[in-house]
Amino acid sequence: MTGDKAAQTAPVFTGRRWFFPSALIHALDPEGLRHGRRPRRTARDWIVDFACFLLAVSIGLLGAETLSNNHDLPPALVTADQVLGALSCGAIWLRRRWPLGLAAAMVPVSFVSETSGGVAVIALFTLAVHRPFRYVAWVAGVQAALVPLYFWWRPDPDLPYLATIVLFVVLTAATVGWGMFVRSKRQLMLSLRDRARRAETEARLRAEQAQRLAREAIAREMHDVLAHRLTLLSVHAGALEFRPDAPREEIVRAAGVIRESSHEALQDLREIIGVLRAGESDDTGRPQPTLAALDSLAVESREAGMKVTLEQRVTDPGAVPASVGRTAYRIAQEGLTNARKHAPGAEVTVSVTGGPGDGLAVTVRNPAPEGDVPHVPGAGQGLIGLTERATLAGGTLEHGPAADGGFEVRARLPWG
Repeated sequence: MTGDKAAQTAPVFTGRRWFFPSALIHALDPEGLRHGRRPRRTARDWIVDFACFLLAVSIGLLGAETLSNNHDLPPALVTADQVLGALSCGAIWLRRRWPLGLAAAMVPVSFVSETSGGVAVIALFTLAVHRPFRYVAWVAGVQAALVPLYFWWRPDPDLPYLATIVLFVVLTAATVGWGMFVRSKRQLMLSLRDRARRAETEARLRAEQAQRLAREAIAREMHDVLAHRLTLLSVHAGALEFRPDAPREEIVRAAGVIRESSHEALQDLREIIGVLRAGESDDTGRPQPTLAALDSLAVESREAGMKVTLEQRVTDPGAVPASVGRTAYRIAQEGLTNARKHAPGAEVTVSVTGGPGDGLAVTVRNPAPEGDVPHVPGAGQGLIGLTERATLAGGTLEHGPAADGGFEVRARLPWG
C-alpha cells in the first residue's frame, strides 16, 4: 500500500509518463501549472493563432526555397530540415498552453532547421506575452548567443557575417520588446478592470453602511421619541388597573394623559415611518424638539404625576445650535423616562447650564426611591443611544449611581 501511494504522488516526469509530450512540457513550464485549467479559445484567439500559423508556414516556405537553391547541402539534410519545419508549424497551436515549453524546445530545433525560424520568433513573442521576464531573458539570451554560431555554420550569401548577427540580435530584442509591451498593456487593462470592480464594491459597501447608519439613527430616534410616550401610557394604565376605586378626577386625568400620549406616539410613529418610506425627512412634519421644548417636557411629566424640577441657566437659549439643543432635549427626555420607570415617586432634577464657548452641561438626577420598587426590565439601549448621540455631537455623556443611592446622567455638549 505504501508503494502504491508513493507511485501516485510521484512527479509527472518519472516512469513511463516521461514519454508523454504534455508531461515533458509541464516539467519545462512550471508557471503553466499555476494557471489551472486552460481557458477556452475565443473567436479572436482562433483568428490570431491561424494568422500566426500562416506566418510560420510562409517563413518556412521561404526557408525551404533557400535550402533548395543551396546545392552544397545533402538532400537528406534538406528533407530533415523541412520535416522539422513542418512539425514546428504544427506546434504553433500549442503556444498558448505551453509557451515556455514551446519556446525552449524551439531553441535547439531552430538551430538545426532553417525552416523553423519563423516558429522560433513566434514562440519567443508568445513567451514574452504570457510569462514573466525571467523566463524570457533565459530563452532569448540563449537564442541570441547561438546566432553567431548558427551563421558561422550556415553563412548568409547575401549579407556580411557581422551585419547578419546584428540584424538577428535586433530582431530578437524587438520581438521580446513587443511581447513585453503587449503583456504590460494586458496587465494594465486587467488592473483597471480590477480597480473598477473594487470601486463598485466599495461604493456598494459605502451605500450599505450609509443605509445601516441611517436605520440606526432612525431606530435611536424612534426609541427616544416613543419610549417617553409609552412609559406614560404604562404608568397611567397601571394606576387605573391597580386603583379602580380612585376618585373620578384622577381617573379622568389619567385617561386624558393616556389619550394624549397615545395620540402623540401615533403621530411620532407616523413621521418616522414616513421617513422610512420616503428615504428623507418630510418638510410637512412637526419640527424637531430643541432646547426651548424642555419647558413643555417638564409640564408634560408633571401632568403625568412626576415631581420635576427644571433648572435652566443658559446665557442665550436662542443661540444654542439646533443639533445641540435637540441632543440636550433627548438626554433630558430619556433621563425622565428612566426615572419614571426605576424610581417612581422620586423628585427628578433637570439642570441645563452653559453659554457660548463654554459648552452646554445637561444633568438629570434623581434620589433613591422610597420603599420597594418593582423591577422593571430594560435593555439599557436608551443610555447607549444617548452616549452615541452625544459623541456624534462632539460631546461626552456619563451615567451611573450617585453617592446617595440615586442615579445621575451627566452630559457635556460643545457650543462654540
